[in-house]
Amino acid sequence: MSEPWTSERRPSSLTGRLARLGFTDAGRAERLLAEAAAEGVTVTDAMLDALGGAADPDLALSSLLRLLGELDAPERAALQADEGLRRRLPAVLGVSAALGEHLARHPGDWRVLSGDGAIQAPDPRDLRDSLLRAVGADPADPAPTAADASTETLVALRAVYRRHLLHLAGRDLTGVLDVGEVAAELADLASAALEAGLAVARTEVPEADSCRLAVIGMGKCGGRELNYVSDVDVIFVAEPRPGHDETEALRAASRLASGLMRACSASTPEGALWEVDAALRPEGKAGPLVRTLASHRAYYERWAKTWEFQALLKARPVAGDMELGADYIDAIAPLVWKAAAGEEFVEDIQAMRRRVEEHLYKRTEETDRQLKLGPGGLRDVEFAVQLLQLVHGRADETLRSRGTLEALSLLSEGGYVGRDDAAGLASAYRFLRNVEHLLQLHRLRRTHTVPDDPADLRRLGRALGLRTDPVGEFTRLWRRHARTVRTLHEKLFYRPLLRAVARLPEEEARLTPEAARTRLVALGFTDPAGALRHIQALTSGVSRRAAIQRTLLPVMLGWFASAPDPDAGLLGFRQVSDALGTTPWYLRLLRDDVTVAERMAKVLASSRYATDLLLRAPEAVAILGNDAELAPRPFEALLNEALAAVRRREDDDRDAHASAEDAVAAVRGLRRRELFRISVGDLLGLIDVRTVGEALTDIATVTIEAALQAAINKIEMERRGPLPTRITVVAMGRFGGRELGYGSDADVMFVHDPLPGADERDAQNAAHAVAEEMRRLLSRPAPDPPLQIDPNLRPEGKAGPLVRTLASYEAYYSRWSSPWEAQALLRADPVIGDAELGHRFRALIDPIRWPRDGISDAALREIRRLKARMESERLPHGVERRLHTKLGPGGLSDVEWVAQLLQLQHAHEVAGLRTTSTLAALDAAVEAGLLDPADGEVLSSAWKLATRIRGTMMLVRGKASDLLPTDHHRERTAVTRVLGYPGTGDLLEDYRRHARRARRVMERVFYGISD
Repeated sequence: MSEPWTSERRPSSLTGRLARLGFTDAGRAERLLAEAAAEGVTVTDAMLDALGGAADPDLALSSLLRLLGELDAPERAALQADEGLRRRLPAVLGVSAALGEHLARHPGDWRVLSGDGAIQAPDPRDLRDSLLRAVGADPADPAPTAADASTETLVALRAVYRRHLLHLAGRDLTGVLDVGEVAAELADLASAALEAGLAVARTEVPEADSCRLAVIGMGKCGGRELNYVSDVDVIFVAEPRPGHDETEALRAASRLASGLMRACSASTPEGALWEVDAALRPEGKAGPLVRTLASHRAYYERWAKTWEFQALLKARPVAGDMELGADYIDAIAPLVWKAAAGEEFVEDIQAMRRRVEEHLYKRTEETDRQLKLGPGGLRDVEFAVQLLQLVHGRADETLRSRGTLEALSLLSEGGYVGRDDAAGLASAYRFLRNVEHLLQLHRLRRTHTVPDDPADLRRLGRALGLRTDPVGEFTRLWRRHARTVRTLHEKLFYRPLLRAVARLPEEEARLTPEAARTRLVALGFTDPAGALRHIQALTSGVSRRAAIQRTLLPVMLGWFASAPDPDAGLLGFRQVSDALGTTPWYLRLLRDDVTVAERMAKVLASSRYATDLLLRAPEAVAILGNDAELAPRPFEALLNEALAAVRRREDDDRDAHASAEDAVAAVRGLRRRELFRISVGDLLGLIDVRTVGEALTDIATVTIEAALQAAINKIEMERRGPLPTRITVVAMGRFGGRELGYGSDADVMFVHDPLPGADERDAQNAAHAVAEEMRRLLSRPAPDPPLQIDPNLRPEGKAGPLVRTLASYEAYYSRWSSPWEAQALLRADPVIGDAELGHRFRALIDPIRWPRDGISDAALREIRRLKARMESERLPHGVERRLHTKLGPGGLSDVEWVAQLLQLQHAHEVAGLRTTSTLAALDAAVEAGLLDPADGEVLSSAWKLATRIRGTMMLVRGKASDLLPTDHHRERTAVTRVLGYPGTGDLLEDYRRHARRARRVMERVFYGISD
């Protein structure tokens, strides 16, 4: 347990320590600690460290000392000993001076930040009961009435309300809740407070029993996305109880509504809660405060303006008679969706928005610092989302959500907003709401203006986790989000498509040929006429297939549009549908599993490679709906399936030539299916880059193993007897390292060992025949990506024999092996063919690639010379070196040569380095202390990024490339988007940053060049 800090043990370096912890006025902080210690109030070292993590350590310390001063010694000790509280209390006190003052007035409330309950969300019913009890009401009473309406009752209500705020802030500011959960709980807390306010109001209205009164939450309260401090918008609806006069009942209901508003808004020694604003009611402030349900409906049917229907999107019963509130929603909600069919509906909302903005910009000097109403502010997001909901929600009831973020998500899922656009808006909205909450928490005041004081900006930045340059980082982040919001608001809110869709009859609000062309252009299709032909071909007629497509296509168009190549996606979808459209399971899949359709759209519109695979075997679409089906299959399962295919062809067909070809064709079909599985898992982000390489290696290994067995069977049938030798295929290079890419060749060496008593020449001829037959079988034209077998890493390269005996390899390596060959053997893995021979080959090469005494200085110089020569000679002429992911500075080669040099030098004594994997070798080098952990991370990250880029280029283009795309706009954009970068510049910048760092590490570790 840490020792308490006291003036007697004050270290001379305390001021420096406080400064390092983040205190801006370390001298003042030291004085406060000394003064408190003199009065017997001490702060433990652990708590002091925790204060350093606060957004404003100085503010947190001041508030903490005030709180500790109100507690007795046992409570102070218990408070500071609670590890969880040491996270939550400084987080709250460093942001909110107001909650610090609340704790000074109510010191016992610190316990809501302690223990298991501190991180548990309260049930909304518990919030209601708590606030009702605060005003002396019985929560079990259907119409609870407070003890009285005295100031003491209102003070108690505010004190308990702020205790709940404190509990919420403790979870919010430590990341337990996201901004949506915070806003929803604030709305629930407001509902509970309104219920308590109504209970207080009933004590002032003796005739309260004559009426039923429902409180309808509007705005952020209705949408369950309330701020910490905000006006709470409401509408009141009332009905007389049986036997009571309507006029008298409405008069009583009006008094109740007024009393509720006073109970929440009145100023007390504990302050007010917030203003209850009923201005959104029919006729606004000029209309009666309370109306009957029939009166509300009559107004909205005859007189309501467009903006009033927009406001009703968020209407929700929040207090009072909830059954009456539900009746109100049932009666009014249908009118909201009919309103969007008005001739000038979209134009009215757009024009109103322009007027509001013009008025605001003229009236407010700080418009550009307005989080809510300024350009790129919260209102921009909310108005765009609400207009899209009103237009498209007539036909698509799934869009009828009250919450902004949920509605935005639904619009994205429905294809009405591009996925990238929706993600950008959602991210910006969450950020802006977080900042708004932090601003309001400071003094518990209603504000939406970003301050310009550096101290306030520093507090905001640190509260958001920005530490290096809180003010600068926060400002840049805020401005970037605001620009994103404004750009997307202009794009979505004023999209011409909205007017056309809004004017469609409701029965035609789904995609129609007439509306389709406009929407296709808006969604980014470059050939809308061609796309329209595809849509008509898919949706025309009265068949079951056409009906499913008519339901699905409006959504899929949005999914195509959110991917890099919408036109290619729609074309591919039509081709797959033409191939499978009459298949019963395909129709069920389209109808019942939207995940399949969404994933198919993304794959078809993102990847030529995967599309080609799917078109060659369209039934593979069945695997798209299940994440487990998109995980690479186990090696043993693949191998058993492949070898079973070889055995079946051997048993069924005695023609050796046809048997071998049929067997390998079946195995290549297996490989085609697995390549589709892997590529889709990769595109969808379900498997990482390392897993992709291992999965591609597994299916290549299985394919070659099966081809080898088929070749052996054929040669044995031709020879009319068993082979006189055993054969092993040694995986080399990326193949041996289990790091194959989609377009990689399979580097191999062939080893054979004559059986005892066999003629060596006959054995050599047989082994050579098997190797050549295997290569022939795998190179035959077929509807799948080729698997090229490259044997050029064998001794003497192309000049040497294709197949050697084990003894020949031993003789060669003992006499002629050069350093580069020892280096090449680092990735040798004899995994195919005769296992016992593979084991012996491995025993032969281990001393060569993992030399007992490391490598000599001469060998080191030779390896460095070869690396430098490769850099200067092997790069294609005229390419930009820095963009070459394999041979360029900081590319794959740089990382791999570092790992391999460390293996040559140290693998004999470090077992972990005896691996063929680059990443595993780097990890082992770090673990053994041979490579600095930071350097290891730099190299691994650079290798993974370069590998991902190469793989993505193959997926997008359908052909391999080592160069980052810079010329072809569509390909460059596609690669960027598939990799998840906001823009092509971001991808290039990120790659160059990784490559620069990797190159510096490589030069230091490999070449011995100091930084």
